Amino acid sequence: MTTYYSIEIVAATSEYYFTLDLKSVILVALINYFLTDMSLTQLNTYTSLLQHYAEIKPLRMQSWFENDPMRYDTFSFQLGELLLDYSKNRITEETIKLLCQLAKDAHLEKKINDLFVGHPVNTTEKRAALHTKLRDRKNFPLEVKTCFERIKLFTEKLHHQQWFDNSNENEITDIINVGIGGSHLGPMMTTEALSHLSHPKFRCHFISNIDETHLNAVLKIINPKKSLFIISSKSFSTIETITNAKKIKTWLKDFVPNLEKHFVAVTAVPEKAIAFGIPEDQIFKMWDWVGGRYSIWSSVGLSLALMIGMDNFFAFLDGAHAMDVHFRESPFEKNMPVILALLGIWYINFFNASNHLILPYAEALNTFPLYLQQLDMESNGKSISMEGTNTNYATGPLIFGVQGVNGQHSFYQLLHQGPHLVPADFILLGTQDEMLIASALSQTQALMRGKSKQEAFQEMINKNFTSDEAEFLSSHQTVPGNKPSNTLFLNRLTPYNLGALIALYEHKIYAQGAIWNINSFDQWGVELGKQILNDILKEIQQDETNSNQDASTYGLLMHYKKMRSLV
Repeated sequence: MTTYYSIEIVAATSEYYFTLDLKSVILVALINYFLTDMSLTQLNTYTSLLQHYAEIKPLRMQSWFENDPMRYDTFSFQLGELLLDYSKNRITEETIKLLCQLAKDAHLEKKINDLFVGHPVNTTEKRAALHTKLRDRKNFPLEVKTCFERIKLFTEKLHHQQWFDNSNENEITDIINVGIGGSHLGPMMTTEALSHLSHPKFRCHFISNIDETHLNAVLKIINPKKSLFIISSKSFSTIETITNAKKIKTWLKDFVPNLEKHFVAVTAVPEKAIAFGIPEDQIFKMWDWVGGRYSIWSSVGLSLALMIGMDNFFAFLDGAHAMDVHFRESPFEKNMPVILALLGIWYINFFNASNHLILPYAEALNTFPLYLQQLDMESNGKSISMEGTNTNYATGPLIFGVQGVNGQHSFYQLLHQGPHLVPADFILLGTQDEMLIASALSQTQALMRGKSKQEAFQEMINKNFTSDEAEFLSSHQTVPGNKPSNTLFLNRLTPYNLGALIALYEHKIYAQGAIWNINSFDQWGVELGKQILNDILKEIQQDETNSNQDASTYGLLMHYKKMRSLV
């Protein structure tokens, strides 16, 4: 039996800041390291899974369906209005049993508990990851409750056209969210997904790119006197966001006398927002214990709350909380995030898949793959273990995807006949058109079944081709099949169901990171790019360049300066 040693961690009640110092963090890591080697390839069940993989690799899913009419029932289950069918995967019941044991070997249950109780799971930055606290409405910390009460009052004031005290002549009609990363992708994706619930008098716009084309496109279509800009930046120093905010402020001065009434801020550093010119009572708090890619549940969701109303926003939180409870309490064999996580590990670490595809068959979820790209790749795009050593196995996959019907006429050819194994998640809505559902299900079946050369040959013969012609064409029309997919079926796209869907993927990603023994909550690769950006920007702004850059970067800097001088 493994014995766990623990260090008492004391958290302040008003802020979830931990007194754990760096020495203690290192001590915790060393204790865990010597208690058990958490490397994936050293886990007890890993060897058994390698043997099982060798046995299962040549087998075909189609034969399993033909021999087992209950396969769908075995490999599908429902949580609320969300159904997961994972029967079209290269798995047997033995596969799931072994994968669940792998999760137990990696102490996933303990790591799930660590997440929810506030242990500093982000060890490199000595932080907890307490975004789940933002959606447990019965147990809101006082500061969170106060913040949401302020958002509710603010939302009601705008909905009742009471933002400007003097008259209703210039009531707000356009809400512009200015942010990047999680402060952009979260609000944009959710407001688009729930646009059918939008307040009839509001339009919502999103600005992230510092290419002025993006900014100018929005400024051209809004009335400055009726616009509210939400400057969303945790640090209030993100260069893209602050650059755009300054440009907006300069533009707005020519149109409105009361400039400050057209700005609100979402930040963890209110003093910087005040210095920018935003009144203190128009600043909504973020917290250090909420990562950017998990911030839609916080005041970063202000634009969503304004568009769909606070009751719907709270339903959004409730759906996520229901998934939190399911993730924390359900056995692995019937735990939706854990099952998705284990299937991903099965393909990445045994079948050597490097990609994962997200295919929502709903226009409202068109930007959901973009959202998951950040959520997954910024979380698990790492090859350093919790102990600081290089992993000797693959971790996070490349995430891509688009609205499913568009994908069918774009890259599905590669899925069916290309050499790559690309596991896919199909996301369907019960309210969608019959043709759309048929399109999705036909693709999942085609990926699973494929078409043998014999079938293709017989089709050509039936079409009166000669044997030689049929032989030639059938080679080109053979589709290997045996390609895995999951199907997630939402009855309806409601705030509650969307919240549950997002939290499902959050927890899937955390479970994978826990089993891979990597930190899913830091992003030092992103930070390096930010550091280099400042150095290069200074060189661009100098009249003369005395560069210490590499030859390529120096050459490109000089080329840019030459091109700029010709404009």
